[in-house]
Amino acid sequence: MNILLIGGNGGIGQGLMLQLHEQLPSAQIIATWHRQQPALHLARVHWVQCDVACEASVSALASECEKQLGDIHWCINTVGILHKEDTTPEKAINQLSEAFFLENIKLNTLPTLLLAKHLGKRFDKTQAAIFATISAKVGSIEDNRLGGWYSYRSSKAAVNMALKTLSIEWQRKLPKLCVAAIHPGTTKTQLSAPFTRNTPSDKLFSTERTARQIVEILRGLRPADTGKFWSWDGSELPW
Repeated sequence: MNILLIGGNGGIGQGLMLQLHEQLPSAQIIATWHRQQPALHLARVHWVQCDVACEASVSALASECEKQLGDIHWCINTVGILHKEDTTPEKAINQLSEAFFLENIKLNTLPTLLLAKHLGKRFDKTQAAIFATISAKVGSIEDNRLGGWYSYRSSKAAVNMALKTLSIEWQRKLPKLCVAAIHPGTTKTQLSAPFTRNTPSDKLFSTERTARQIVEILRGLRPADTGKFWSWDGSELPW
């Protein structure tokens, strides 16, 4: 099995890399990093620097995948943004910032589209494959009961729509491939750290637990499951 893991040195990304390496001992993995060079090195993991919000960089990544892996069987995108040092999710519309909104779209939505555009030809058409992005339950329009978080919610709803649309196109072109959006649950990472104070301990997951749950979902996916939105516990979420 050949796996491309986007954002392998992030919180959930690194947890996934360790779980994939442990659970799939024959898998070859390409993992990407952007600004912070990874300190963790494993025998079957090949690191590639990539800015997945830049089309030229994603195109170069696709070429590297062809050279290192040939066909891809799983592509998992873990890259995303929720807050910055000086900017947090909006509680009301008057807190909306044009720059922060666009950065959410750039990092939470655009990479999935660029990866699909440049990696579509790299998927093995003869056996089951997966193209998955880590989304968020707050991107569900139907499930929105609390409001707020305009930029983050919008960017995750947008990536969900992108994945659903992609699943329809690829059902015709790549009928053995499953496109999936996955909500990982609240995980102890730098991304979620400012927002976990009131999270019950049984709903605040370690990166290891989150990664195990995601891998369990991925291993259970079949082509007939394409175009769905999954929660960490394997249940299906409404769009």
